[in-house]
Amino acid sequence: MDTFPDLGSLSDQELKDLIQQLTEEEVEVSYRRRLLHGKIDILRAELVNRLRKKHDQGEDVISGADVDRLTEILTGRAEKPDQSA
Repeated sequence: MDTFPDLGSLSDQELKDLIQQLTEEEVEVSYRRRLLHGKIDILRAELVNRLRKKHDQGEDVISGADVDRLTEILTGRAEKPDQSA
């Protein structure tokens, strides 16, 4: 991440330009976030539909691996997601 500039050394126009630049960047990031959330919602809905079909057909929808993973999460032994992305 870039260091924040010394605000006292910036002219009024430079401050306005920086505000405009960061505002545009925030709009872009917000748009990208909304797209990602939409994709996540679609994927979750698909997964729920598949699990519902398996359940309706009498198949197990929760495996032993699922139970093991949940146990790890609840005991705090699960790996934390990578925060660098």
